[in-house]
This record gives sequence, structure tokens and C-alpha cells, in this order.
Amino acid sequence: MANPAPASTRGLAITEHRLANGLRVVLSEDHLTPVTAVCLWYDVGSRHEVKGRTGLAHLFEHLMFQGSANVSNNGHFELVQGAGGSLNGTTSFERTNYFETMPAHQLELALWLEADRMGSLLAALDDASMENQRDVVKNERRQRYDNVPYGTAFEKLTALSFPDGHPYHHTPIGSMADLDAATLEDARAFFRTYYAPNNAVLSIVGDLDPEQTIAWVEKYFGTIPAHDGKQPPRDGALPEVIGREIRELVQEDVPSRALMAAYRLPHDGTREADAADLALTILGSGESSRLYNRLVRRDRTAVAAGFGLLRLSGAPSLGWLDVKTSGDATIEQIETAVDEELARFAAEGPSAEELERAQAQIEREWLDRLATVAGRADELCRYAVLFGDPKRLNDALGKVLDISAEEVKALAAARLRPDNRAVLVYEPTTTDDTADAAETEDEEAAA
Repeated sequence: MANPAPASTRGLAITEHRLANGLRVVLSEDHLTPVTAVCLWYDVGSRHEVKGRTGLAHLFEHLMFQGSANVSNNGHFELVQGAGGSLNGTTSFERTNYFETMPAHQLELALWLEADRMGSLLAALDDASMENQRDVVKNERRQRYDNVPYGTAFEKLTALSFPDGHPYHHTPIGSMADLDAATLEDARAFFRTYYAPNNAVLSIVGDLDPEQTIAWVEKYFGTIPAHDGKQPPRDGALPEVIGREIRELVQEDVPSRALMAAYRLPHDGTREADAADLALTILGSGESSRLYNRLVRRDRTAVAAGFGLLRLSGAPSLGWLDVKTSGDATIEQIETAVDEELARFAAEGPSAEELERAQAQIEREWLDRLATVAGRADELCRYAVLFGDPKRLNDALGKVLDISAEEVKALAAARLRPDNRAVLVYEPTTTDDTADAAETEDEEAAA
């Protein structure tokens, strides 16, 4: 094992270690409260999947809670929660993560559990567990995507924003057909390829003894063999601007008309992405934003208006616009108002007060994120996996606060344009006429 890197000279104290099998370990000691967070990021997400096998990364996240060589099929939950801890896992385009927050004296248990499933999940993976979790994921898709108003918006707009064949064209949930097609051997091959120590970062934050913690990590993870079969994800690079508007109309049983759009924006980790974050905060974050003031307060054509940044590192980020109409307001009214506000912002830029308020809002959100050991552990993994250096966490906020009004204005002018967006329009299938007819039929039946 290499000697630990020196602690950061400012911000969080961060030390790095690397085991002989390639596992990167990041520690941040904090004795304020007697809790410790364990976070494990695997460098695999939906962008690593191939056509016909979408949803496999997310399915495998669920399989990781189905037991391993020394843990029963629900044992991970039972042991962590029985020790007073909390746990979960999530899947994104770019990574899969697993995390526990434990009383400090139960840290060893969390490390043993994560190591046991990294090293021996295949001993417990069988047809029964595969079918069980396949059904769980399919039901999750029904509940969160297929059977809720606007539920497929994220999937549809992502597919519009990234061309067919692009690694980000599909979302992590996957399709029903691909989930049905996934075999036990697909799952085993996926595990062997991606769930290796040299494809992971383990961060541990909180009330810990560094020497003892590294000894436990060596004890439980050190004997797990590395694997070199992983292929890099396909190139996600695209031109800075789409060059045309891409549009789709969706007619569904939804409460009201909706206008949603995704604008192609700079990759995460760049100064331009931070400028984009500030622009979208000013335009569409909260009730003081420009779009909320125009559409909800002044025009009263919308009941909700938001504009946020989906940060992506391996592909262009997306600026996500979401407006729900009010009453009889039309999509044309909404779109005209949005385009007027974006054009005005691109021409004038933010006021000094708007920029200061947006920076303060992002600062508060960032400090809230780092207020918990779990939040810090996750961010350390993020910077290590996606950007190669967990210590970049200590510089992140300062970079946002250093962005100028001119940079925000330039970003808006270059990117927040009609020819740089994918648009999704929802129109309710239930019209006033059919609703009136149904009401008349009910009255006649009652008579």
C-alpha cells in the first residue's frame, strides 16, 4: 500500500490510500459527532450498457442487496439497521453507489458487509434472486415512470437530447423488454466486469481512527482480486449546440398542459458548467426567479416554473426547463414568454443583486450537502471517480463564487437558444368537451 497523501491544507482534511488490488480509499476525519459514513462508488452506470441490455446497472444495484457468501438475502439491511445505521444505493448515468451511516463503533461492520458483497456476491446470485429483483425493478418502473402523470418525461426528453446510439440516450431505469431479456449469465458477467476493487472508490468520513480504519480496509478488501476486463464507456462528446430545435408532442391523461425542454450545456467540472448553474438558478430556481415571476406571478399562465441543471461529466450537461400551465393558458403563450425572458437575460445578463443571491443560494445548498458525514462521503467519491481527485471538493464552492456576471451572460447567449434544445409538450387527452359529456351522462343516469 502506498503512503497516504498529505492532508489538505484547507477545507476538509482528506487523505488518500490505494490497496495493492487497486481500490482507492479516501478518509476524512471528523470527531464532532460519534457517527461514520461509508460510501462506495463503482465506476459503472447506464452509459456503460449496450443496446438490448439497458437497465442492467440499476438491476444490479438491487441484486447487491440480495445477499452474498456470508450474508442472507435481506441480511445487509437487517445488520445495518439492527446496529442503528441507515443504508441505500442508487444508480445514475455515470456511477452506482452504496452507502451506510453508522454509529462510529459499528464502522467495522459496514466495511465487512461492503467487502463481502464485493468479493462474494456471485456465491449467492441465482435464478431466484434474479427473478425477485427483476420484478422489483419492473414494479419500480411502473410506479415511478409508466403510471404517474408526466412520469415518462425524463426518459423521453433524455432520448430526444442525446441521439440514438449515444451512451446517454437511455436512462438508468431501462426498458421493460430489456429487463425481461436480462439473463443470469448477463448479471454474472456484469459483476465480474465492473464490481472489482480497481473499479471502485471507498470513502469513509466521520469519527474514525485512520490507522485502525485502514487496517480494517486492508483486512476485508485487500484479498479481493482486481479485474482488468472493463472497457471504457463509449465517447459521449457532442457539438456544443444542437443546431436545431427537436420537438415531440405527447398526449396523455395529465392534469394540465406542460412545456418541458432540455438545453445542451457544458460538461460538469468546468467553469462554464458553474456559470450555467448560476444562470439557471437566476432564471428558474425558486419563487424569486425570473421565470416564476413572469409566468406564475405576472402572467398567471403557469402554476409552476422551474429551470435546473442536470450535471453530467461524460456528456454535455442538460438545462432542464419544466413549466405546468394554469387554466386555459396555451403552450404558445408559455413558450413565447420563456423565449422573451431568455433573450432578455442573454442580452442584459444578471444584475449584481441577482448574481449575489444565486451564489448565496448555491453556497447554502453546498454547505447543507457537506453538513452530514454521508454528504461529504458521497462528494469525495464523486470527485475521485468522475474527476480523478477527491481534493477538488475543497475548491468547488470558491470556483462558483468566482464566476462573473459577464461569464453568466456569455453562457446564456451561447447556449440558452431555441436552436439548442429538445422540447417535450404534454397535452391532456381529456378535453373540456369530453369532461362535460361525461358529466351530462352522470346527471342523466342519476335522474
